[in-house]
Amino acid sequence: MAVHSASEQVLAGLDPEQRSAVTAPAGPVCILAGAGTGKTRAITSRIAHRVLSGEISPRHVLAVTFTARAAAEMRHRLALIGASGVQARTFHSAALRQVRYFAPRLLSGRAMPELLDSKVRLVTLAAARVGLRTDRAAARDLAGEIEWAKSSLVEPSDYVVSAARALRDTPHEPAKVADVFTAYEQLKRSNGVIDFEDMLRAAVWGIEEHSDVGEQVRGQYRHFVVDEYQDVNPLQQRLLDAWLAGRNDLTVVGDASQTIYSFTGATSAYLVDFPRRHRGATVVRLVRDYRSTPQVVGLANAVIAQARGTEARLRLELSGQRPPGPEPDLRIFTDEPAEANAVAARCRSLIDTGTPAKEIAVLFRVNAQSEAYEKALTEVGVPYVVQGAERFFERTEVRQAMVALRAATRSIPGETPLPAAVVEALTAVGWAPDAPPAGGAARERWEALSALVQLAEEYAATPEVVPIGEAASVERPVTLSDFTEELARRAAQQHVPTVDGVTLASLHSAKGLEWDAVFLVGLAEGTLPTTYAKSVEQVEEERRLLYVGITRARQWLWLSYAAARSPGGRARRPSRFLPQLDRSGGTERATGAGPARRPERRRTQIVSCRICGATLLAGPDRKLGRCPTCPSDIDDELHERLREWRQRVAGAQKVPAYVVFTDATLVALAERRPGRPEELIAIAGIGPRKLGLYGESVLALVDGAGVDDVCPEKTFEIQS
Repeated sequence: MAVHSASEQVLAGLDPEQRSAVTAPAGPVCILAGAGTGKTRAITSRIAHRVLSGEISPRHVLAVTFTARAAAEMRHRLALIGASGVQARTFHSAALRQVRYFAPRLLSGRAMPELLDSKVRLVTLAAARVGLRTDRAAARDLAGEIEWAKSSLVEPSDYVVSAARALRDTPHEPAKVADVFTAYEQLKRSNGVIDFEDMLRAAVWGIEEHSDVGEQVRGQYRHFVVDEYQDVNPLQQRLLDAWLAGRNDLTVVGDASQTIYSFTGATSAYLVDFPRRHRGATVVRLVRDYRSTPQVVGLANAVIAQARGTEARLRLELSGQRPPGPEPDLRIFTDEPAEANAVAARCRSLIDTGTPAKEIAVLFRVNAQSEAYEKALTEVGVPYVVQGAERFFERTEVRQAMVALRAATRSIPGETPLPAAVVEALTAVGWAPDAPPAGGAARERWEALSALVQLAEEYAATPEVVPIGEAASVERPVTLSDFTEELARRAAQQHVPTVDGVTLASLHSAKGLEWDAVFLVGLAEGTLPTTYAKSVEQVEEERRLLYVGITRARQWLWLSYAAARSPGGRARRPSRFLPQLDRSGGTERATGAGPARRPERRRTQIVSCRICGATLLAGPDRKLGRCPTCPSDIDDELHERLREWRQRVAGAQKVPAYVVFTDATLVALAERRPGRPEELIAIAGIGPRKLGLYGESVLALVDGAGVDDVCPEKTFEIQS
């Protein structure tokens, strides 16, 4: 009885969809869980419910996820609800534990080979063996390419064809990468070491090729749960299939709209195809978002609604469950420094009014964008931490570049314009101003050094004013020496360690996290989506990145971009993924900003449904002030009087009725019943001119006046 009561207590407080997931029968279960819908609660409750009801034993459960943090969180929650003893691990941790345990049996008494914690050193040696000189960034890119191949079950001999089929942006010519891959595998064997992919393969081999090992593993683990299933790669799926060995007690949880790691080999194909691969599977959709306000949820829905491709087949439309909050802000700035300064000022304001700094995040597409925000936050006294990367001035390539710049002050003529001097100096450390190299790490290095060139351009635009007398001064162009001193000053300011501060993070490293306030910055074409997204699939992954960023926000959301990188620079277009708001709704599109304009923001207000709070993007919905699916609260009698009045006015002016007001405007008037001129003009489609022509009569009609009480012949006669 007590056991039954404990299992029923696990169900308390679950919403209907979560309860369906928790109580689904044994067998294949696919939980499609949108951002903020309580997926961790659902899967831990499912495990606990089955354990506490006596259906399964905790020691027979293996729950796998992708980060040690997520695995620890799962174990903690299971312990709190009385289901201790469940193994919750990452794929690598689970495989390592099994390979170590069975190594003496699999390796004829020998211990498991040493596990490489990084491929970079051996990849560097392998590259040299095939005649390829690499720096650390290039070696990291080659290591990442080898990791993709091994995770995708691609052998060195198949690499060239597989890379072409996958449209890989390879760090070197594919045949050369294949040579490095081959040499790396040979070096590993000769050194008696294995990497993480070898460990997963060893676990598969042990189970599939050694019947006694397979039997023991299957006896131990009988019920499986996989979190973040959209991030599984082919090698991990192969290991999962080996664990299952044809059994079907498998629960997977995922969200195809959060598939953002395909460059590592992760694929949502297994999530999308789950019902086909597992006939009779139970599929549950979690769509109630408990994290974000309806305004944030509405914008997230609007962005992902435009998605195309395989992942869009499992798109979820979220339903915000929190009370309404502030509207998301869409801000446009003349240049990136203005954007960074405005973000810093807003962070300062939020902190001053009670929002903890650790509950604020600034998210960007690439880590090289962090420098402007590190500087801006430092200048307003806001502490910050960089998530998933080094601070800008602590990056190896930036430190090397600063050394090169200081050395160049002795060799480059002082009259050389600063930007040209910086480019010349950076050439000495391997940077070139033309197209960036292929490969993620090399490209990130290039972008960091490119950011130094942009800083030089901005710094050169503010010449030093030198006094030459009591009432006179002259402008002196800044020199390379001045610039190196400025960089040293910024580095000193930004090296101050902080424990609790605003998070600066790339969109990729923000996955799985959440904050009260989120700033999504740099949302311009060429940055998001990045210029390196060539195929339709790559562009769609960029869209999902923005979706992930939006769904990190609980309460406040800011989206912004700069019309130019630097003051007076070339104009850029807003990201194609941003909502396209039109002028009829009282908003502005982005336009190019001339260099003479002040770096002041222009604000685009995003309209919310007055009934459910969701963000409205379509023109008619914005005019009505509600979603088309929300119930209308129209005053039918007022609507009829407005229609009759409009007909008389149109007749007096000899114009079509829609010229006076459209049908949608009449419905909006009858639903919203404005009582003051400012409420009237707030309705999309009613500008100052129509307010002057018709405002008095419309307000009278709303107040209860009859059509005969309003005199259109006098009020609306068009003056010649």
